[in-house]
Amino acid sequence: MKNSETSKLNIEKAAEFMELPPSKVSELIEKGNLKRNWDEYYDIYRFQGHAPHMEDGTVLIDHHGTFELVRGFPKIKRAMLLEPALLNNFSEISSVAVEEKMNGYNVRVIEFRGKLIAFTRSGHVCPYSTERVQNFLEPDFFREYPDLVVYGEMTGPENPYVQKEAYGIESLDFFVFDIRYKNTGEALPVHHRRELADKYGFNQVRLFGDFSINSASSKIMEIIRELGKKGREGVVIKDPAMVLQPIKYTCSESNCSDLRQAFKFYNEAGRDYLYSRVIREGFQSHEWAESEEDFMERCLRLGESILRPMKKTIEQVESGERISDEFRIRVKDRETIFKYRDYLDRFGLYIALGDIKKIGDEYVAEIRRMNKSTNDKTLAMLEGQLWS
Repeated sequence: MKNSETSKLNIEKAAEFMELPPSKVSELIEKGNLKRNWDEYYDIYRFQGHAPHMEDGTVLIDHHGTFELVRGFPKIKRAMLLEPALLNNFSEISSVAVEEKMNGYNVRVIEFRGKLIAFTRSGHVCPYSTERVQNFLEPDFFREYPDLVVYGEMTGPENPYVQKEAYGIESLDFFVFDIRYKNTGEALPVHHRRELADKYGFNQVRLFGDFSINSASSKIMEIIRELGKKGREGVVIKDPAMVLQPIKYTCSESNCSDLRQAFKFYNEAGRDYLYSRVIREGFQSHEWAESEEDFMERCLRLGESILRPMKKTIEQVESGERISDEFRIRVKDRETIFKYRDYLDRFGLYIALGDIKKIGDEYVAEIRRMNKSTNDKTLAMLEGQLWS
């Protein structure tokens, strides 16, 4: 970040607001842990990497001398063995609320200078998500509750990151799963949040119910089996008061779906991402005490999700094709398409913009995200280079 840019942030006042020494704020800026956003969001800064007491993606908004924080969404830990995880993590309460974990991408929404804006998990303002949330959320909510942040999942087939047909959505939709206070990140209790979201007509993730700690694991296993059959992701298990930290638990089918996508682009996917999904399968298979037939079905599902997409990638590269991730977006303002392309370019992604069609009062754009690392690595192996 250039000195001319950092000088516009009043470091003394920002440090006082965050209860940090000014030297620490300057250090965060110098090390790139506190970065300014782009374009019209120049007064919005995002925390990334190692910042004290701040979740990754936390956002600092400079209102020209006064400040507010939009906290990053806390990382939700995962139950590997469901029953002991429930008993260990929720021992202080008698029941848990179980909501659906939807498969999409996570955004936080606030009102900023008269317009709703959507932050990604990393704290960037996504132009595509920002345009779409105007259709999904009632602005009056943010005017009446300016100190609240709406957290939700963007899901559907016209999703640039996780294209899912499983929810019966034609394009893209937004489902609220949390509402929290600015600055502190304190969450509204589950049922209070659901009542408030319902009052303003917000779509919400499905609530399966409240279950006693003693019966919750068997109920959740039944839910997971049914969600798996429908290609859904899983559940988030919550303290109804939102004092204790939630935990998540996913379907085998979702793990394998993730692996199918990841192994198509095997040289882009992080090893931890791949490895953790295989480990989940082992623990779930053990806890469910599967029959040999069910166990073999799981083995085949897991193995195929790893090998089939990778084999297809090798065949495509060998035939001269370039592997890419193809998706489409739908917008009302044609300019958003180009803003989104530029947004992805900033991350060093290789983007090819295809046809743009006018459908009714909207524009639909076809986009290809080129996966250079997997293409190059596969071609190198085919030419006889060694794996290192």
